[in-house]
Formats: sequence, structure tokens, C-alpha cells
Amino acid sequence: MNPEHYRLLEEARRSLPDGYKVELSGDIIVMQASPPSIHQLNLAIVQRQFEAHCPAGYVPTGNSDLSSPEIGSVRNPDLTYLPEDVIELGREIPADLALIAVEVVSPSNPDNDWNGKVRDYPRMGFPMYLIVDPRQKTVTLFSEPNRDRYHTRTEREFGEKIRIPEPFGFELDLTWLVPYRD
Repeated sequence: MNPEHYRLLEEARRSLPDGYKVELSGDIIVMQASPPSIHQLNLAIVQRQFEAHCPAGYVPTGNSDLSSPEIGSVRNPDLTYLPEDVIELGREIPADLALIAVEVVSPSNPDNDWNGKVRDYPRMGFPMYLIVDPRQKTVTLFSEPNRDRYHTRTEREFGEKIRIPEPFGFELDLTWLVPYRD
């Protein structure tokens, strides 16, 4: 990653109050306020199910900076699964070590999840990208990345189930997910 971009990212983090998330997508710094409680509830519902199927040697982490210097991106998924020994790598963890990126769409910035991350995540090496969208009451799984895009897109509605491929290999139950209130 360009050292100047990293300096700007750090400066943005220092200047914002607690509770803000900062990411880098190419030359764009993306800042977002803390998510609402429904966001956190949906994330917990999804995370509990993933943890029951997490491969040995991997741990869940939320809001960890995952970087891809070759495309100039630092992203911070709501949830991902990384190798246990990744802590030794320090602040910038290579994104291609992650098994999945999970995002719950923010009501204030859905474009970041649906456009920016759908563009960045396959290029960064995430094998799967799961979007929980409480606005639309849908869950979408992108998989089978090939350089700049995902080849497979599977969408289900809240109340249904969606198949999560190996290395997790389970049916994610969407019954208890909660939509945003208008």
C-alpha cells in the first residue's frame, strides 16, 4: 500500500471520535458511524451460527483491518475468520488469509457494502462475501472469485436458509434476522 495512503488512513482514525470505522478503497477513505443495535443483533445471530462450523485453527474477528497492498485497499469487515496465528502479523493483516467477509448493511451507507466491497473483496482475495441487508430483508452470498469479481451470487430472504460452502459447510438459518424499522 502507498505509505501516504496509510498515513492518511491513520490520520483519519485519530481525528474521528470513538465508534467510527475507517477503510481505504483505492484512493477513497470511507468513514462510517457506529452501527445501530439491529445491526449488532443481526451480526450476532450470524456469528453464532458460523462459530458452530468454524474450521479448526481459525478464529472469528470483527473490525480487523485487512489489507491488499497490490490494489491499495484496507477493509474492515463486520466479521471474518482468520488463522489463529495471524495476531503475530501486526496491524495490517493480508486479506487473502480470511475465509469470508460478512457485512451487515448500514442504513446510512449501503453503497459501501453493495458497490465498493463487491468490487474490492474479490480483488483482495476473499473467497466468500456474505451481505445481510436488513433494509431489503435479504442475505446475499458472493463466492467463486476470479480476480475482479465473484462468479456466483446466491440470494435468500429473511426467514429462509442459505447454504454456506466449505470450509464452513452448513445451512445458515435466516429465521431470526431482524429488519430495520422505518
